Amino acid sequence: MSVAKDPNKDSKITESLLSTNFNNPLSFAPTDWEGLLNQIKEDARQYLEAMREHPVSVGAALPLPAFQRLPENGLGLQQVLADFKKNWSPHLVGSSGPRYVGFVTGGVTPAALAGDWLTTVWDQNTQAVTGQGDVSARLELATIGLLRELLGLPDSLIGGFVTGATMSNFTCLGTARQWWGAQKGLNIALDGLRQDIAVLTATAHSSSIKCLSMLGMGSQNLTKVKVSKGDREIMDMEDLIDKIKQLNGQPFILISSAGTVNTVDFDDFEQIGALKEKYNFWWHIDGAFGAFAACSPEHRHLVKGWEKADSITIDGHKWLNVPYDSGIFFIQKTHHLATYNTFRNSNAPYLGEISGDSLLEKFNYLNFLPENSRRFRALPAWFSLNSYGKRGYQAIVENSIAQAKSLSDWIEQQPELELVAPTRLNNICFTLSANSRDSIHLEDENKSVEKFLYQLNLEGKVFMSPTVYRGRTAIRASFVNWQTSPADILHIQTVIMQTLGRYKS
Repeated sequence: MSVAKDPNKDSKITESLLSTNFNNPLSFAPTDWEGLLNQIKEDARQYLEAMREHPVSVGAALPLPAFQRLPENGLGLQQVLADFKKNWSPHLVGSSGPRYVGFVTGGVTPAALAGDWLTTVWDQNTQAVTGQGDVSARLELATIGLLRELLGLPDSLIGGFVTGATMSNFTCLGTARQWWGAQKGLNIALDGLRQDIAVLTATAHSSSIKCLSMLGMGSQNLTKVKVSKGDREIMDMEDLIDKIKQLNGQPFILISSAGTVNTVDFDDFEQIGALKEKYNFWWHIDGAFGAFAACSPEHRHLVKGWEKADSITIDGHKWLNVPYDSGIFFIQKTHHLATYNTFRNSNAPYLGEISGDSLLEKFNYLNFLPENSRRFRALPAWFSLNSYGKRGYQAIVENSIAQAKSLSDWIEQQPELELVAPTRLNNICFTLSANSRDSIHLEDENKSVEKFLYQLNLEGKVFMSPTVYRGRTAIRASFVNWQTSPADILHIQTVIMQTLGRYKS
């Protein structure tokens, strides 16, 4: 026998719950979780269903909300939700949508959204794999295994989740620093850095350079390798070999790219792997988003040979399409002592102490990465990887590449526009042609491009970002969002032409 449900019950309970002034800490716990979650779910639904219409940039005319003093007794959740919706959410951009292409920002798959909500609900501090703690670290290791399968990487790599590519590079390069010290008979984690470390690279991402600064290795302490000829951003192998020979057998660190930030160019991993057999160096690959080329049979040749690298950086909140923040590091298991000696909690007895052969058997993320307190970041990725599988991520990657090619081909056909770099995968770098600049009476290329980009982004219908390629100011569009469709490309084309039209009028 079914019982008739009072249609006003939920709204009455929710109204009571959300309007309560929680002056007494003991009354914080709600009596009706369903009402609270339904309220938040409705706000989320409205955004998700209208994502394509949500502005992807904020116009300059929109007044910023004022800062408020901390209330003495609290405003109540109902008023705070209303304040957020009225004063703050209009300034949030639709970066999770398919028309936000200014940075390499993925969206959030429905499965990843489900996992992320549950991450907050369960609120685990992901640490030990074994023992009497929770199993979130075990699920994280399982997720690392799924990622290895997706990317075709061997079981010899261990890994985990951090906040993004910066902290992934930090973890990898911190371990590389410790490895370098061991080659010199030094323990840098204990005694500090007392000698300069040779670091070779050609087109390293800014996050890697930032990590050199944070690690005390020096952001300017780089030996720049020449880039190859033919409009490339990869290392010239002859120049790399010359630079290596100049080190006279000294150990060094090599930072290479699996997808440069402008043209998604890939260093030659097979040749670098061959060099590792002759020279003593730590090989790090920054594959923040380009690594996902491995998902596509047509493009996985770009990462051929990368499994020999000592460490690899990947970003989950890019082409994996899971929420911010999510970065992943991979390090060869043979370097586990260097990782452990870099990040272990040796001065905290309550965290326990392990050593020797038991490090991997009693694996604890507390001792293998920078953070002690850790969000359960693996769960959204676990949901998404299992929900869509290899074929699903192949479709996401290949769709992004196809949409980028479509827009790139269109740009080449426009007399007012000009590609400044080859479109190799999912990034496009373009600018205004000389003919277009003349028509709007702006002789200075930098100023004309900056002004055009500002106008392009102003109405929030599309968002692109500035870049510089071979000394030229340009505009970059990057495609990694799972939702981007031919209709979105047509929309972007229309906005570009409308912006050009305003200049000519």
